[in-house]
This record gives sequence, C-alpha cells and structure tokens, in this order.
Amino acid sequence: MADQTGRVLLTGASGYIGSRLAPQLLAAGWRLTVLARRPDAIRERPWARDEESVRVVAGDATDPEDLERAFDGVDVAYYLLHSMDGKGDFRRRDRQMADGFAHAAADSGARRIVYLSGLHPEGESLSPHLASRVEVGDIFLGGEVPATVLQAAIIIGSGSASFEMLRHLTHRLPAMIAPRWLNSRIEPIAVRDVLNLLVAAADLPADSNRTFDIGSGEVLTYRALIDRFAESAQLRRRLVVTVPVLTPSLASQWLGLVTPVPLGVAKPLVGSLVHDVVCAERDIWQLAGVADPLPLDRAMAAALGGPSRRSGELPEPGDVDPAWLTSADPEWAG
Repeated sequence: MADQTGRVLLTGASGYIGSRLAPQLLAAGWRLTVLARRPDAIRERPWARDEESVRVVAGDATDPEDLERAFDGVDVAYYLLHSMDGKGDFRRRDRQMADGFAHAAADSGARRIVYLSGLHPEGESLSPHLASRVEVGDIFLGGEVPATVLQAAIIIGSGSASFEMLRHLTHRLPAMIAPRWLNSRIEPIAVRDVLNLLVAAADLPADSNRTFDIGSGEVLTYRALIDRFAESAQLRRRLVVTVPVLTPSLASQWLGLVTPVPLGVAKPLVGSLVHDVVCAERDIWQLAGVADPLPLDRAMAAALGGPSRRSGELPEPGDVDPAWLTSADPEWAG
C-alpha cells in the first residue's frame, strides 16, 4: 500500500460504484471512513477488515449528528447518494441531503467534496431525476468546500444498471420495436475509468471547483451500442425498429417488462437517454494525470468476462453482486 495520504469519507459504499471505489482508495494510500446505515454489511467486505485503515460509522446521511461523527478528521468526502427509489418528493430529499452534507463538510474543515453526477445537455428540459442530480452538483459547487463534480453517461461494467439494461435488451430481444431514444447519441465510459477519475479527483488543485464531463471519447447511438454489445457477446446482429409513440414513462415500463431493472431505476435511466449525452470538454484527463480512457470494445470485453479478462489483462476492478441492481436503497448509486 502507498503511504497514507489522509482520510476520505465514503458514502454509498454498499452501491455499485462505492463498493468498487473503496478498495481503490485504500490502494491509493487513503484511510477510509464509511458512513453506512447497515455497518455490519460493510464490515463483511474484505477491504473493510483492515481496522487500522477503515473506520465504519453507523448512521444516516440525513442526520446532522451522524454526519458530524463521520466527518471527524476527513480531508475529502465522496458523495455517491441519490434517490432512485421511485418514491415521491425525491428532489426535495436529494436537495436537503446534499445541503446537509455540504454544511457538514464545511463545519469539519474538509478540503474537497467529490460527486458523481449525470452527463446532460445544456439548455434542455431535463427529466426530474437527471435535473435533481444536476441540482445536487450545483449545491456542492455553491458551497464553502471546493467540489469536483464528475458527469458520466452510461457506465460500461457488469452490475451497472445501464449496462445490465443493455445486456438484457440485447440477449432477450433478437428483434425489437423500441422507443425513438435508441437513436440518441451517447458517450459511454468504462467503470475502471470512472474509478480512476474518482480517485484522482481527491488530489485536484485546491482552487478547482467545477464540473467535468467524463466519457470514452467514442460517440454512438444507443442502437449502435446494442450492435456493439451483440458483437462483443458473439450474438447475431439485432433488428431494431424505433417508433415515436413510446413516452419516457411508457418506455420505462417497457424496460421493466423485458429487463430485470426495476421501474424506480428504469425511469431515471430512460430520462437521461432521451437526450444526446456527449462530453462538451475533456479537461479532466490531463488535469488529473490519468491514462487515456479504455476503448469501448475493451471495456465491453472486460464487463462480459471475455478473452481480455480471462487473460488477466483487463479484470474489472472490485467485486459486485449483480443482485444489488434491484435495490431500492438510496445508498445505491450507479
């Protein structure tokens, strides 16, 4: 392990990204505080058994006293929380939780907040869930503690909700009548690149307080992404016919019928896919000093456990239980 560089607070450690980020932060030399409502579940993880480096705090991110205890001695705080649970008033809940987190970070003397948000177009009316994620980022950027807001579209990695939606659509439907958002332009990114950038974000210059678009550099339609997945999975090319009549609400229900993605997760995914989601800038790669993004085909191979993964060249970082995909827990983020 590298020399200890300080302490980070990780929220959402039971989620898709958080569960993979924790061991990456430890490998980079950070000591870790995890805020969790179910601390016993966190302590069962192999990476959490190093009690010298990992501190687990039982609590809820909505409770000021729990936040105060969790922020003790923290240099950098990772916010990987959002309300993809299908329940009402999620925007108010997200706003209040982010506001409380920002104030707790300021009171503790933390030097940075890192938040993973959604890539989105400027000047367009966004879905409620995507608009809420953007609003949370704005709260952090307007706070006293400098913030790094990474904005990603589809994350290519086994267990990611967007990737599992792609996997099940392609496997189950050799031919499909699909919503017109399959023609939207998207810029995916490999999960290993998301993790590398999240780790690097902790060490950005002190005066850096901004959003960063993150993507692979490869732009294609969702329809073309289905074709690329079919090729990587050695499936025949899929026949896709798009129709204009499926609203985002109906489209999310359609997804619920043909994939295991629950409605509360499908709605925000569809809400982002109705837009073109392409990086407007690529500043983070040079500023963070990380390697160039993984090509899409290699990211697919790693996610599918293909030849590259079997050879040991591209094992996906971390270990994830795909059953978490169906979780309605607001700690789930991915």
